[in-house]
Amino acid sequence: MQKTYSHILFDHDGVLVNTEPLYFAATASAAEALGMPLSHQDYLALMARGANVWERGRVQGIPEQHIQDAIARRDRDYQRLLRTNDVTIQGVPTLLKAFAQRFTLAIVTTAKDQDFALIHDDQDGHGLGIVEHMSLILTRSDYVNSKPDPEPYLLALARLGVSPDQALVIEDSERGLRAAIAAGLDCATIYHPFTEGQDFSAATYRLKSLAALGALLLN
Repeated sequence: MQKTYSHILFDHDGVLVNTEPLYFAATASAAEALGMPLSHQDYLALMARGANVWERGRVQGIPEQHIQDAIARRDRDYQRLLRTNDVTIQGVPTLLKAFAQRFTLAIVTTAKDQDFALIHDDQDGHGLGIVEHMSLILTRSDYVNSKPDPEPYLLALARLGVSPDQALVIEDSERGLRAAIAAGLDCATIYHPFTEGQDFSAATYRLKSLAALGALLLN
């Protein structure tokens, strides 16, 4: 028998918005300018470990100021890409509206505040149809230790006043899955091309899309 949940905790990038390709492009450009070419495969391997390319630069002896300059360049480029590209995932607002009628919804993301705000900026009176369905949103500034540490999800549970058995996490990355499991939560993984090679064998559900989650929970 399928377990019953009262809360759904969503990862953000790659699950609700298609920002992963833009973040990779900005990161790869900044890393290359620093003399550290970053392939797509290397980037995915770093993501799976919860690591980043800048740690590699420090090991190679690149001066910290140069690394900080590259990170600042990455952030500027990423925000420029967010302003000029459509990051919507078809069907997400409709699904969230349906989920919100039966579950309490939250977002637990590693996105920075300014990036999250830029993604959901209500331009011309039209948002993405996402944040209005959320009872809680946690971004990177809300916690100390990022995924795969369980802290973000433990904080969400505490803020919502629910126990782990009442909530289901939706993730698209191995590090997010590991964070959910470490917090004692069930987790459904959603397919994304950027994380398709990662190990999702420990997931409670492995789904092809958010629509498949709707079929699982709403029927």
